[in-house]
Amino acid sequence: MANLGGTFDANNVEPSAPRELIPPGKYLAHIIDSELKDTQAGGQMLALTMEILEGPHEKRRLWDNLNLVNRNDKAVEIAQRTLSAICHATGRLQVADSEDLHFRPMIVTVEVEVRKEDKDLPIDDPARRYNSRVKGYAAPDGTKPAPRQSAPATAAPARPAPVAAPPAAKSAPPWRR
Repeated sequence: MANLGGTFDANNVEPSAPRELIPPGKYLAHIIDSELKDTQAGGQMLALTMEILEGPHEKRRLWDNLNLVNRNDKAVEIAQRTLSAICHATGRLQVADSEDLHFRPMIVTVEVEVRKEDKDLPIDDPARRYNSRVKGYAAPDGTKPAPRQSAPATAAPARPAPVAAPPAAKSAPPWRR
């Protein structure tokens, strides 16, 4: 039990409205918080908190977790590829601390999906719950930053023009030529 230090009168305070799902779409957002957390499986995940910067869902928050340390190599690969997408989207291609990614605008792609614990419920069951999930990241202008070069570019020596390969047989599909 917690003593409120007086009587709270709900007649004087507007009740909060339930939060609706953030609809699928692309939103300008930025990371406002990040933390490396231990997972139940003994790994570590980078927990990201993002905030939408404009539009009708301004100030709403989204979350993403990246399994950077995990026994499952596929989970680590997915997390690293997602972190790379975030780095490219924010223009920070080399980071030592996740704070380097904070407050840098990017486009997040949001999709709506059924919560894991409700996937077995019928589609028309009113108890079935959904989440807004981040499914992708991109630079605000839609371009990827050019990779940094480690040394200044120098003029490459002139090379002879490549010799054209003989045309492939017409029966082979283009991806096998």
